[in-house]
Amino acid sequence: MKKVNDELIGIDLFAGAGGLSLGAEMAGISMQYAVEADTYAAASYSRNFKNATVFCEDIRKLSTEGLKSRPVFIIMGGPPCQGFSLSNTKTRDMSNPNNRMFEEFLRFVKDIGPTWFVFENVYGLTKFKDGEENIQDHIENCFESIGYTVNSKILYASDYGVPQRRNRLFIVGNKNGIKFDFPEKFDYSVSVDEAISDLPVLKNGEIQLEGEYTVPFEQATQYEQLMREKSQAPTQNIVSRNKDYVIERYKYIGQGENWSAIPDSLMGNYADKKRCHSGIYKRLIGSKPSVVISNYRKSMLIHPHQDRGLSVREAARLQSFPDHFVFEGPISRVQQQIGNAVPPLLAKAVMEKILTY
Repeated sequence: MKKVNDELIGIDLFAGAGGLSLGAEMAGISMQYAVEADTYAAASYSRNFKNATVFCEDIRKLSTEGLKSRPVFIIMGGPPCQGFSLSNTKTRDMSNPNNRMFEEFLRFVKDIGPTWFVFENVYGLTKFKDGEENIQDHIENCFESIGYTVNSKILYASDYGVPQRRNRLFIVGNKNGIKFDFPEKFDYSVSVDEAISDLPVLKNGEIQLEGEYTVPFEQATQYEQLMREKSQAPTQNIVSRNKDYVIERYKYIGQGENWSAIPDSLMGNYADKKRCHSGIYKRLIGSKPSVVISNYRKSMLIHPHQDRGLSVREAARLQSFPDHFVFEGPISRVQQQIGNAVPPLLAKAVMEKILTY
């Protein structure tokens, strides 16, 4: 992690627990303000970013006046994306108020005038139209109309050192006429086993608020060492408790397999087993990056070697949150914060490239 430059002020909108912010701080940007309406996510942000002021309120009611005391280097954020998701077939139109939250992001950029902005969202945004207009084009045109030079790209987290095959849309803008070139892909990837093999062996429903690493630091993988740099012990080793019949189903699923490997005799509560989503009951492949860590509890993502769901710490590792990062709230809300976050190492790659200009 580079030394933070107090002159490079960052603001995070729709900040969540702070995935984008953490990547920015890793690159050397000083996060000064964050806006996050969810109480638990805001608490997580406050705990992990001691020098930032967090506004836990509806962004639509927040004035930008108090954020202009010093020049702002960058505004970043990911407005609520449920409405833009390809999995959402009911409200993928502009009548969904979530789909208009980008206008609040635009308001902050217009009023504050940062040198840079980073707008990230789901891949589905590239496919979303309101009538005949592509929404991504509309958003980019809005930024260009207030004087920003814009470029956009779909990035895969696994191309930038994150042990997860997660894709996100990034729109990056500069007010001085610079067209941003996105960072080159790394020449390596990180597998699930390389990311979590040093974490505690756990049982279904087990809670270890502070556990022990199973591998000495010197013997851990390079990625595991990066995650452990500021930690003496792994915290939040918490596994949701699944019913016994669910654990019995897990035993039939090999790495890379899903619900389809479960015998019909154990799927009696499913009216039509063939209608199950392919991501349900998915056992991770140890030798490859993970599938997307979104709502991993409801999807019932399975540990590659143990017949249980992922722990909070394991999911955080697969998102590239280091072990010193602690999430606030009940387990369901913590799982949601992790699943919603931008992987910090992906954010770091983008921010470091911005700092080369």
